Amino acid sequence: MHLNRPKRFDVLVIGCGIAGTMAAISAARAGARTAIACLGPLFSGSSFYPGTWGLGFIGPESPSDEADLADRILDVGCGMADPALVASFVGGISDGLAQLEALGMTLKKPARAQEREFIPCFDRKHRLWRGIERGPFEHAMAAELDRLNVTVLPRQELIDLAMQEGTATGAVLFDHAAQSFELVPAGAVVLATGGYGGLFERRLTADDVQGTAQAVALRSGCTLVNLEFMQMMPGLVHPKSGIVFNEKTFRFAQLFDAEGRDALREVPDARFALEARSGHGPFTARLASRDVDLALANAGSNGLTVRYRFDSSCQLPEFVRTYFDWLEKDCGIRIDDELVIAPYAHAANGGVLIDEHAATGVDGLYACGEATGGMHGADRIGGLSSANGIVFGLRAGVSAAAWAGKTGAQSSRQPHVRAAFEGIGIENGVDIRKALRRIMTEHCMIARSEHGLNAAQKALEDLAEQAESAKRRTEDPRQAAETARTLAQLTLARSIVKAARTRTESRGAHYRLDFPASDPRQARPLAIDLGKNGDLVARPLDRRR
Repeated sequence: MHLNRPKRFDVLVIGCGIAGTMAAISAARAGARTAIACLGPLFSGSSFYPGTWGLGFIGPESPSDEADLADRILDVGCGMADPALVASFVGGISDGLAQLEALGMTLKKPARAQEREFIPCFDRKHRLWRGIERGPFEHAMAAELDRLNVTVLPRQELIDLAMQEGTATGAVLFDHAAQSFELVPAGAVVLATGGYGGLFERRLTADDVQGTAQAVALRSGCTLVNLEFMQMMPGLVHPKSGIVFNEKTFRFAQLFDAEGRDALREVPDARFALEARSGHGPFTARLASRDVDLALANAGSNGLTVRYRFDSSCQLPEFVRTYFDWLEKDCGIRIDDELVIAPYAHAANGGVLIDEHAATGVDGLYACGEATGGMHGADRIGGLSSANGIVFGLRAGVSAAAWAGKTGAQSSRQPHVRAAFEGIGIENGVDIRKALRRIMTEHCMIARSEHGLNAAQKALEDLAEQAESAKRRTEDPRQAAETARTLAQLTLARSIVKAARTRTESRGAHYRLDFPASDPRQARPLAIDLGKNGDLVARPLDRRR
């Protein structure tokens, strides 16, 4: 199959959310000829998901607050976060914020910062809080990308990495506009492709968050970590779906099932559970508030009806009022409308294992943002996903530029393409991925069990065998792209199930009906590697620095 060959870049960034754009400007500032490839348009991915009112960014209030924030990250991480990586991460947040502000970006500041609603999810105290709004971010970032002559490659999907003797030397991309493949040589590659919400039917992520890059990285020699810790959080299913529900409103709410009964009638202290549930957006197994999420999980796609114990004239906290104002202005939903909520897949706490410099352990390959793991644990403090993208995006760009500069002469050689360009039929691929999302939604959201995870594993293996048996050599780029997409999603879905089955306990975002308590013997991260025979191998992570 013919591969178009555009010009070579020093650094190729794949993904154009917060992490990817920060990586691109960082690499370009370091003198690297930089390109940024986006499955969607520039400024897409979960960073710019339209179903939320904005992104919170938190950091230490002062240098003296850094140690406390790092300790809290490790505390809510329940032994799953890397202490050295956490310390390095927290130490870089203030500089990352300063770099955002230096771009001329207007960040939202709270007028009533001491209200309890501004305490981040899972945290115990107030931190520095800023709101990142899409308009100001896009305006400032677009100007900087243009000033630095960063080449934007829109609607380009990662199919594979080009490798040479174990080193990343570029990427194979599918151009959705031209319906053709591009081989983009590069001195270094940065993966900033987001998480894996696309593996679930109900998800609070953009459609371009597919969960394929992690599988490509795994195949290239990377290690994946903490995959079982996928954040699940409530979102609206009525009157509109795919919209984030503001958890801070739980303390004002009552929940009712489809028959109009109190959905928490069997919870010993329902008001306490709802009050506690107001302190965090995603589900966690470690707090009493989990009863609220288990009721939501039991309701399934039907969801639970929310009725508030206030009217539109009530004096609400600023954080809550901002949400309802946005909900009415942008979504046409009023505070007194009937709302129905259900669990959605939201953000991944795990992904490609990286170090403090955003290196993956594969030469020439770096990663940042939600595609990565190690700096978060079983639970993640709210506002740190944005901070992660900024801090490690900046570092990934610097590291990639340095590698490209060091190996420029060597990496000018022609990269090797591994892709076999086989097809399984476009409709077949679409059907397989649809079945995959159904399986993951049924068995791998809030309530997991050996029975369900075993069923998921067998069903995913059957789909993988179906895909493998259907493969035929093809000259149709669309078929080859669909095949690569399908196989990558199957690999990552199977990796998540592998991790979830291996962790026979409940911890943070991972809850097992058959093992509802935490097990101190399992207080270590799980890594997923690709074995010599292509098998998925789960092991306790032994890299504790």
